Amino acid sequence: MMRYLNFIAVVSLLLLASCSSADQKLQQLESKNGFAVMVPAVGNEKLATFAGGCFWSTQEAMMELRGVHKVISGYAGGTKPNPTYQDLQSQTTGYAEAVQVYYDPAVISFETLCKAFFHAHDPTQVNGQGPDIGPEYRSIAFFRSPEEYRTLSALIHKLERTDFKGQKIATELIPFEVIYPAETEHQDYYQRNLGNSYIKNVCGPKVMKLRAKMPEIIKSDYLK
Repeated sequence: MMRYLNFIAVVSLLLLASCSSADQKLQQLESKNGFAVMVPAVGNEKLATFAGGCFWSTQEAMMELRGVHKVISGYAGGTKPNPTYQDLQSQTTGYAEAVQVYYDPAVISFETLCKAFFHAHDPTQVNGQGPDIGPEYRSIAFFRSPEEYRTLSALIHKLERTDFKGQKIATELIPFEVIYPAETEHQDYYQRNLGNSYIKNVCGPKVMKLRAKMPEIIKSDYLK
């Protein structure tokens, strides 16, 4: 009996260790009434906000970058206060699926973060990303200062000539006003649903593309 109990204890510890390891890549985000909470930046953190199609893949792609502390999925670019996922599906609110990135500018610059954003989706596609069609999936880079606007504009012109081989980048440049947090079910969706067919076939390739394009800025855990 003692050997059996010891065996059970060992198995339990292994399972706990496995679960702990699997959860390491999941964020600890505050939530309230079924929605995530947009918290302010702390210390030397800076904020950046992007919309690049389905926020499941955009959140994962941004979270994998060195210097990024957390990423919260939400809704930005529209007019109605406190929109929901259902509101976006009506395509009448002006909102797009977006993410707010909390990052350390001493580790990753705003320009590098923006470059990663452009490579994490197809910025040449208008009002959509792959099979996801509609204004809620459009590409937007929000800027918080004239300097950020200049950085984005210069980067777009450069990428159009180089990485995107003369294709026109359709990303909208919009001054940041507000981003509303999405429902908790949409947070860390990629990591919690790795077996999901949409994650494997639509989101996965975008995340893998960024890893391959800019491996030097990807956190080592994601390159194993």
